[in-house]
Formats: sequence, C-alpha cells, structure tokens
Amino acid sequence: MFIRFITTGGTIDKIYFDDLSQFEVGESQVQHILGEGRIEFEFEVVALMHKDSLEIDDADRRKLRDFIEQDRASLYVITHGTDTMPETAEALRGLKNKTIVLTGALTPARFKTTDAVFNVGMAVATVQVAKPGVYIAMSGQVFEAGAVRKNRAENRFERIT
Repeated sequence: MFIRFITTGGTIDKIYFDDLSQFEVGESQVQHILGEGRIEFEFEVVALMHKDSLEIDDADRRKLRDFIEQDRASLYVITHGTDTMPETAEALRGLKNKTIVLTGALTPARFKTTDAVFNVGMAVATVQVAKPGVYIAMSGQVFEAGAVRKNRAENRFERIT
C-alpha cells in the first residue's frame, strides 16, 4: 500500500513566536507524526503549499486538484487548515479512482496537547477503508465532502443536516 501525503499548511504546522505573540505556518509535521507512529506502509510527503487556510484561494485549489488528477497514486491524505477545509474538499470532488482524506488540527502539532496526531491517524485509517471519494477526518469523525462544516463557536466539525 502507498499513500501520498500532501501538505498545504494550516494550524497543524504552525509555530508560535513568543516574542511576537503570533503564529506562522512552519515546516510540515506529517513526517514527524508518521515516524513516531512507526508506520509500516510506503508513503511520500509532498509539500504543495505553506499557507493558512484563509489564504488558500481557488487558484490554490485548482493547483491541488491538478496535482492529484495527474498523479498516479490513488490514496491521499491532505493536511489543511480548518477554516476552509470544507471548501477545498468540495473542490476535489469528482476525481475518478482517488480516495482523498483531508485533515488538520485545531491546535498546532508542536503543542503538547494537540489533536493533530489523532486526526492524522484517523485520516490514514479512513483512506485505507473508504471507497473512492473525498472525506474530512476531524473531531473524531469522518465526513463526506459537501456534508460538513466547521462550527467555529464550538471549535469542531459537524455534519450538515
């Protein structure tokens, strides 16, 4: 089994600068998370962007879609910022013979208390068992693209009813 990981930035990769009291997107933490998880499958990590999801626009979504469409892999885990993750998931719908799972974190992976490791693990499990399509693995659940939103007030993802 081979999984292509694509990183786009977002909170999962953010670094806190104490002197400035701000966050910036840093290097991807996926390689580190997978190493600590002692995974036993083949993978490659492609850093496509280093952006906060509020900076990701339609041109970036097209770049991501084009990359996946032209790539030979069939299983993808994409790390993405949470604010616009549902929009990106919808932009990837309809790609034939591809299983795509987007995930991220509500707190940076570098923090001692983070949801990043759990979310990446859920995404890895989901991409192995889900039928081709686009999904979001967040908040301990798996959602189909087009049927999920981020509830900013509750700081979680939820199904659209």
